[in-house]
Amino acid sequence: MSAVRGEFVYGDRVQLTGPKGKLQTITLVPDGELHTHLGVLRHGDIAGRPDGSVVANSEGHEYLCLRPLLRDFVMSMPRGAAIVYPKDAAQIVAQADIFPGAIVVEAGVGSGALSMSLLRAVGSGGALHSFERRAEFADVARANVETFFGETPEQWEIHFGDLAEALPRDLPNGSVDRVVLDMLAPWEVLPAVSDALAPGGVVTCYVATATQLSRVAEFIRGLGCFTEPDSSETMVRGWHVDGLAVRPDHRMVGHTGFLITTRKLAPGSIAPEVKRRASKRSYGDHDEEAWTPGSVGDREITDKNLRKRVREAERAASGARRAAELRSAESPDDGAMGGSTPASV
Repeated sequence: MSAVRGEFVYGDRVQLTGPKGKLQTITLVPDGELHTHLGVLRHGDIAGRPDGSVVANSEGHEYLCLRPLLRDFVMSMPRGAAIVYPKDAAQIVAQADIFPGAIVVEAGVGSGALSMSLLRAVGSGGALHSFERRAEFADVARANVETFFGETPEQWEIHFGDLAEALPRDLPNGSVDRVVLDMLAPWEVLPAVSDALAPGGVVTCYVATATQLSRVAEFIRGLGCFTEPDSSETMVRGWHVDGLAVRPDHRMVGHTGFLITTRKLAPGSIAPEVKRRASKRSYGDHDEEAWTPGSVGDREITDKNLRKRVREAERAASGARRAAELRSAESPDDGAMGGSTPASV
């Protein structure tokens, strides 16, 4: 794989931080030049220098030169499909417990963002099997992975086809340690995933909406061969720190997706029952969402309780009206609504 230390050589990708903090990523080539309104920066002035060097362009403006981190590369690489953001990729590696030497299945491969994190985590002793339906997405992912690593990792194999059919075709039952599903309808492939996973194996699903999250959770529970699913989302907020001026950034990376994680039970085992409020309706065989108050866990208010709430609201409104009348009586000449003219100081 490509070097992560040492002097820059032609063919390396370099992340440049300009005078105003603007980031640009270039690939060093002989006789190459970066032309901006601030001047010209020659690639030859960067080649041969160590990582973290500062190089001036033709007009004397300085640029910080660093090898891109994985998170930097992912955010700037070509995309054929939406990517898994670095904050979620880090959580997937942690929550799915991706370890060196693990046999991991990924679906789908997208633009290769998550694949790179998984390849690093499994190491040279593991294996990543990425399943993708569309060849053009796989082509983008393969190119991005090769660009970042400098080669196509030997422990990576891309399989084509629907996971529900391709997984039992290509991998023996019980041979997979971890499964990561980044797809629209992960519940459609969970039976095949269950067969492929070894007992104790982990499956993590990355879904974008609350409806997907609910459906996956209920499907996992219905299969009866997994532990109680654990659901979460990750939000990252940066901070501005400059002397005593310490405050949250005005912008933050909020919701990007949900993670739902569960583990495969041993054959014949039944997980201890988890007590929770029962839903009056659940997903049937058809692709439909049941969003009644009971299905989403809302407490249905009784008629008696509702009448009590009405009386409380009316009492509060009556008190507010009396207060407004008193304020108006105290300042009858004030044209403002219920207000009074402040005394001069």
